Amino acid sequence: MIQVSGETIQPNQLKVSTIENKIAEHISSADNVYSYPSKQDLLFELTLRKNIIDSANLMNESEAGFTTFQYARCNPMYWILTSEGGFRLRPDVSPSDAISDIFQNSPQYAFECATACVILIYHAVLKSLDRARFDYYFRDLYLYSWHTDTDLGLQTYYGNKYIPGDIVYFANPDFSPALPWFRGENAVAMTDDNFFGHGLGIRTADEMIEFLNEQRYEGSTTSAYFTNLITHPSFQQLAQLSVNPSYRSGYKIQAPVLHHNQTSICYLHYLAFLKQFFLS
Repeated sequence: MIQVSGETIQPNQLKVSTIENKIAEHISSADNVYSYPSKQDLLFELTLRKNIIDSANLMNESEAGFTTFQYARCNPMYWILTSEGGFRLRPDVSPSDAISDIFQNSPQYAFECATACVILIYHAVLKSLDRARFDYYFRDLYLYSWHTDTDLGLQTYYGNKYIPGDIVYFANPDFSPALPWFRGENAVAMTDDNFFGHGLGIRTADEMIEFLNEQRYEGSTTSAYFTNLITHPSFQQLAQLSVNPSYRSGYKIQAPVLHHNQTSICYLHYLAFLKQFFLS
């Protein structure tokens, strides 16, 4: 159900694109209530979700490679490749140009699937905000696994229903030790019951599971499976950034970077690493 300022809204009441209307139908059919303070907040979420799907399609069509952190690569004109396999924004280029370059000069890039999800979220946010705002709020970009700028407001939880534009996770508990990058797959939920996972392309859930099952250790009896873990940016927080008449000044506290060197982990796993880091 969709509610705007306490009033129930039907998808056919919205003047949006076909893809955005499909997304609205998914939200409307959910068991829980999706509440928005204004219609503009709802429209922003629909647009950003559509842009996440569009960015996933663009990455699927690109020549960016899938690899581990050890063999990650990037365009040195825009990024500094760290020894841990992360991409640090060069100080002499804009964040918007650097993110766009990943799609424009894709053969120069290779990364694993968690980093891929973060990249396409940034790309979608860039398309949802004007470039000046994006460059202001995301000027200290560092791409590594699930590390993100706090203004993305990335959140993860267990849910019974995903919405197109969400990031979901396929787990493979019995992955082969020789192929640790197939411990799972982070994937974008598309609008047609398909999923995009960097390195695997666009597939159905059954096809994702079938592929991961082929990467298990010999004698495994535990199948890969589609988890109910859902990850996405804070749509409401980003909607506020899109309309803020004056850019926020002052120091922005960022989350620490945790270099764990484990490919293809879900965001919840990354948060567990962070918790362990703070407790140690």
